[in-house]
Amino acid sequence: MKERIGKIVAKMDVPLHCRTVFPPGLEGQFQGKGSTEYFLSSGDNIRFFFEKDVFDKEGNFRVPPEKSINKIGHALHALDPVFKSVTYSPKIQALARSLGLQMPVVVQSMYIFKQPHFGGEVTPHQDATYLYTEPLGRLLGVWIALEDASLENSCLWFIPGSHTSGVSRRLVLDPASSATGTSCLGSDPAWENSLFVPTPVKTGALILLHGQVVHKSEQNLSDRSRHAYTFHLMEASGTIWSPENWLQPTAELPFPPLYT
Repeated sequence: MKERIGKIVAKMDVPLHCRTVFPPGLEGQFQGKGSTEYFLSSGDNIRFFFEKDVFDKEGNFRVPPEKSINKIGHALHALDPVFKSVTYSPKIQALARSLGLQMPVVVQSMYIFKQPHFGGEVTPHQDATYLYTEPLGRLLGVWIALEDASLENSCLWFIPGSHTSGVSRRLVLDPASSATGTSCLGSDPAWENSLFVPTPVKTGALILLHGQVVHKSEQNLSDRSRHAYTFHLMEASGTIWSPENWLQPTAELPFPPLYT
């Protein structure tokens, strides 16, 4: 996957008006209408999102382009053969069956770089804030370490048991918000740092994330990157995907079933 992403990055061509700092409209902000549309229409595309302060005032790169990327999303699982083969592999399907998933579908995927020296902090959050289902408890993240993830290069941190406390905040589509196209319902509490437990893992490890578990990662100030491939599954049987979520299935890419 690292070799494949290198080839994808080498062919990267993002127009100036679409150069978007991630997370746009969440903990960060859009830089204009073009970047808003670039993000909100990324569910059935392979799009590039960048670290903070990697562009000058004209939108040109201040660092080598391959070192500027925060993540690539959100349809690698459907549009790239290498990532598709991993996502729908027999091992992943067997894992989903062992968890009792009846009709899992893949809703989105991301390649996360966590660049050395300035890879951005991911503040405490719940994935269901952005990918909301009714009933709750139908969203599952799959996070695969492509490099060692340690305390030094910003491994994931979790609050044990936090998946039982519901969802404190929701990001919803809001066309009236011309700046971001989204708005927030509710607010997150000020989770105490002492509640978080680090989860360092070795290359090749797989972490499962309940959609409601509170997690974060710190800024990567080390000289080592922390690449990971992650995607989200939804149990489609008896589940409603919120029509207010920023990410929506499209005619070109309905949420594909995991079991092939």
